[in-house]
Amino acid sequence: MRELQVLVAFGGFVALLLWGVHMVQTGVQRAFGKALGLWMGRAMGSPPRAFGTGLLITAAIQSSTATGLMITGFALDGLVPLVPGLAAMLGANVGTTLIVQALSFDPTALAPGLVLVGVWMFRHYEPGRARDLGRALVGLGLLLLALHELVTLFEPLQNAPLLGGALLALADAPVIALAASAALTWASHSSVAVVVLIMSLAHHDLVPPELAYALVLGANLGTAINPVLEGGGEGNPAARRLPIGNLGTRAAGCLLGLALLPWAGPIMAALGDAAHAVANFHLLFNLVVAACFMPALEPYARLLQRLLPARADPHDPARPQYLDESAREVPSVALGQAAREALRLTDLLRESLRLTGQALLRDDPRATSQARYLNGAISQLDRSVTAYLATQDQESLSADDAQYLKSILTFSMNVAHAADVSGMGLLGHAGRLHKKHWELDPEQQAELADVLERLQRNLRQAAAVFVSGDRAAARALAFEKEHFRALEARAAERHLDRIKTGRIDAADIGAFYLEILRDAGGVNACLVNAAAYPVLDRHGELRPNRLRESE
Repeated sequence: MRELQVLVAFGGFVALLLWGVHMVQTGVQRAFGKALGLWMGRAMGSPPRAFGTGLLITAAIQSSTATGLMITGFALDGLVPLVPGLAAMLGANVGTTLIVQALSFDPTALAPGLVLVGVWMFRHYEPGRARDLGRALVGLGLLLLALHELVTLFEPLQNAPLLGGALLALADAPVIALAASAALTWASHSSVAVVVLIMSLAHHDLVPPELAYALVLGANLGTAINPVLEGGGEGNPAARRLPIGNLGTRAAGCLLGLALLPWAGPIMAALGDAAHAVANFHLLFNLVVAACFMPALEPYARLLQRLLPARADPHDPARPQYLDESAREVPSVALGQAAREALRLTDLLRESLRLTGQALLRDDPRATSQARYLNGAISQLDRSVTAYLATQDQESLSADDAQYLKSILTFSMNVAHAADVSGMGLLGHAGRLHKKHWELDPEQQAELADVLERLQRNLRQAAAVFVSGDRAAARALAFEKEHFRALEARAAERHLDRIKTGRIDAADIGAFYLEILRDAGGVNACLVNAAAYPVLDRHGELRPNRLRESE
């Protein structure tokens, strides 16, 4: 029974450790994710800058896996060349060792204060950056508490014969130990947690030094697996160059590390006690791999390009058609290319809205799947436009160019948000409508058809206003919000009248129809925000808010 309690406690504290790491990662990413992504895009110009960027981003979000997925996303959009991308991956691997170094000094005394402050921030602030940072502080506190409990738990296990026998068996098979550690790191998505766990084992002399270093090598290999599996780009081998290249550097480093394990023990022992020796080996391993591969990135990239040739689907709607890297030298040309790409979003959204109408009015499952596919393509294309503009040299832009860049970003992001509202709202309503076998009455169907047609017309007008900047057309588009508000108000009044006359059977469908109109109004609001409001704001025709001045 005692052994079972120990195993459950061990599993629980490991889970708490992983959950703490997860909370820190998600908290920082939610608080600074967009800013981190844009900053990363700007800082990827050369291999040394990319190396430093990967290191700093990983130190901030405490996850080389998350950094790897971010860099892979930029590479998928064609906005990060392969050599700087590989350099950023090397920097990310070094960045994660800094976190382990900080944790090796046992800052457990800070844990209660971090949890206290984090919970207060999370409960006190509205959803936003401060609340997300509170989440990260709670996660850091839980992480430290889990480490402390693991250290305490391991103390009576030093003389456990079963555990000692298992670890001694692994000590005689460093390759198996490496593979087991890599599998654990891949499953947990956190090399930090695994390396810290190895430090705890080494601190209590439960693993000999050579076994601890083999396990650290496995953690470094495992953290490179997730970007390969989750990076996307299944249809194009070239999109997998970056994650596979990173995995290659990890694998080569692990082979070299295994060969040098017999000499690693005496060297690391001179640099600190058992726990610090593990952290130092983790740092030294990644520094050596970076030092070896940084000068060889150019030929390594050429090898990856030869082994993984580009194969893109020319008919893929998410594939950028106008984002030309060579146009960056002339800002006006680059902005024109980005604007043309942003206008493609309206073409995709127009087709998506047409298919959404079929899904709502005709019970067409194929139209639903096609609309969802197009909405995903819109989201990916918006990310490409955003990254392309974010990596444009800001110092080369005039004041007019900077204003134009801002309007393109506003247009692209709002059109993409309109697709999100349509996908999560209108398409979700289509599935619910047909799952429950509801039917809209003829009046509602006719009105909904008019609403969808009006959205199509407003989408065309939004594209025209974006291109022309015409103030009168922008005012006309902005007034469309009043039409949708009035439409929703009339539908709500009809709904109440039906309930008053005793038509209780129509209550659910009536409320459901109001939700459809509300989401249609949300799509229209995104179109107004995309094109009309920026033009009217430039001409000083927008009020700060809709409230009347108080007496």
